[in-house]
Amino acid sequence: MNRILHLDCSPRLEGSESARLSRAIVDRLMRQHPGAQVIGRHLRQGTIAHVDGDYARALGTPGAAADLARGSLADSETLIRELESADCLVIGTPMHNYTVPSALKAWIDHVVRANRTFTHIPTGKLGVLADRPVYVAVSSGGSFASEPARQPDFLTPYLTAILNTIGLRTIHFFSVQRTAAGGDTLAGARSRADAELERHFAAVHA
Repeated sequence: MNRILHLDCSPRLEGSESARLSRAIVDRLMRQHPGAQVIGRHLRQGTIAHVDGDYARALGTPGAAADLARGSLADSETLIRELESADCLVIGTPMHNYTVPSALKAWIDHVVRANRTFTHIPTGKLGVLADRPVYVAVSSGGSFASEPARQPDFLTPYLTAILNTIGLRTIHFFSVQRTAAGGDTLAGARSRADAELERHFAAVHA
């Protein structure tokens, strides 16, 4: 493993549980691959423009390579090449309204691009990127995975489906839940997430 792409999707500059957990994942990857380079991208609100008219027109116009130099399509190409160059993807994201935050959705809209990262086939869509490990660190103010779950989880199935669409199928999810409770509840959630990371990477390294 030579290059790790680390996406931090939290709007918080400090105190983000998803950022803390995703950094812990990167740290463990670096222990196993000490020579790897980490490319960090902070997807806070406004750092990536949403797709625009030039993007839409270029997708609908065959041979519109010249449009790569304009508008958000240029951003799309930059983000796709950044992803292509990475041997591993780490995503740290909060759960917003049961799903991904808008900053991560903007990144997804740029990298999930017809005739670039996936193609259309008679049975649907076929991803063209080579598979690589994806680690997703999720933080949530409520509980979504324990029994009984107190809120829906549209983030996990959505990210799984959309990353599969472009060819990324080796996806591992870790989470810190009930962060809004604070105190001992949050401390316990952190401990469980860290223990799950240790078990995972111990098994991978074995």
